[in-house]
Amino acid sequence: MTRWRPSVTVAAVIERDGRFLCVEEEANGRRVLNQPAGHLDPGESLVQAVAREVLEETAHRFTPTSLLGIYRWRYDKEDVTFLRFAFLGRVDGVETGRPLDKEIIAAVWLTPAELAARRAEHRSPLVQQCVDDYLSGRSFPLEVLSKTYG
Repeated sequence: MTRWRPSVTVAAVIERDGRFLCVEEEANGRRVLNQPAGHLDPGESLVQAVAREVLEETAHRFTPTSLLGIYRWRYDKEDVTFLRFAFLGRVDGVETGRPLDKEIIAAVWLTPAELAARRAEHRSPLVQQCVDDYLSGRSFPLEVLSKTYG
């Protein structure tokens, strides 16, 4: 029997002056919109992973301050289930001139209306769901996440 293993990812929902930081990226042969996001690497905590991913994809230094939510999404086309930990936090600066991950085309700031109008470009339904949850005021303290052991 094959053992099921979800793909653990992290994402950051970053709002400034009514706009959300998103990335335009190349994924599966198409240009898509996503929050700054990526996979959890071995040996790192979820908080470390999201700070790293935001820096690598946008050159923004990000400090997570709360958990927005934990989301499960199955990508039928590749038979992969993603378990996404989405975080809220603050930007502590930008590393101007820092090269971005190779699949990133641009980091862009979009209003909720602009993001919704481009729904067909969203990498997954989680992009809109995370923004909707943020706008509803949802968040949880980071303490809900257990410490990393081992």
